[in-house]
Amino acid sequence: MDAFWIILTGILVVASSSILGCFLVLRKMTMVGDAISHAVLPGIVLAYLFAGERNSILMIIGASGIGLLTTFLIEFFHKKGNVQEDASIGITFTSFFALGVILISYFAENVDLDQDCVLYGEIAYVSLDPLLIGDIEYGPKAIWLLSFVFLMVLAVIIPGYRSLSLTTFDPNYAQAIGISVTLWHYVLMSLVSLTTVASFESVGAILVVAFLTVPAATAYLLTEKLKSMILLSILFGVLASIIGYYLADFSNGSIAGAMATASGILFGIVFVGKRLYDRYHRLTTVSQN
Repeated sequence: MDAFWIILTGILVVASSSILGCFLVLRKMTMVGDAISHAVLPGIVLAYLFAGERNSILMIIGASGIGLLTTFLIEFFHKKGNVQEDASIGITFTSFFALGVILISYFAENVDLDQDCVLYGEIAYVSLDPLLIGDIEYGPKAIWLLSFVFLMVLAVIIPGYRSLSLTTFDPNYAQAIGISVTLWHYVLMSLVSLTTVASFESVGAILVVAFLTVPAATAYLLTEKLKSMILLSILFGVLASIIGYYLADFSNGSIAGAMATASGILFGIVFVGKRLYDRYHRLTTVSQN
């Protein structure tokens, strides 16, 4: 039963992350997702200190607020300060992440968090923290939280698909017909922050970053249609979750690390296969001519 909950946790994380990751890849903003996943740490610590418990909704609010602040500062330094975008990302997320580490170190006796938890997560232990209503268990809390986040992502992406698509592919046209590019940028970043915060304790920042980037990049190799890209990215993410779990079980290693590795292996297979197919197609076309 533990295997089921672990794999389901990975699937729920990748379902939300892959959808958002497609927009991040197309917008060339994947490193912003990396930045947010690390920068939310001080928000988590401060919310924990304020609320006194790790499962508080205040943790999600606090960390999501820091995630949005990270996005704002990256844009501010890049557009107002003429700092290169990659440099502004590096400056912002390293500063916030370092601040979070300092806060954990300073309040170590009061904060039930550590850097390893943030980086690697505790996906193997999701079944040990069940949702209890009365004396009845309703499955791991992480499953309920991640399911809620996935539904939130769908609730925004489905009705906002046209606006997000236009602001992704042609922001100037979107602006000309009255669609706010800035608004949808921050809507997307809010969802990335929410997904990251909800996932960090279960799977860690490393796997969140991997799932925000690699499945979408893998799907991008195979299609130029956004809807197909989203579906393929979820498929590759689900495969990575399943393969990664059994890889970790076989090697007695980190489950989150194995899932990220499996995701990278799938990308490598698709990349090589696509290159071979393209070369074969060119050679066939030349020989026919």
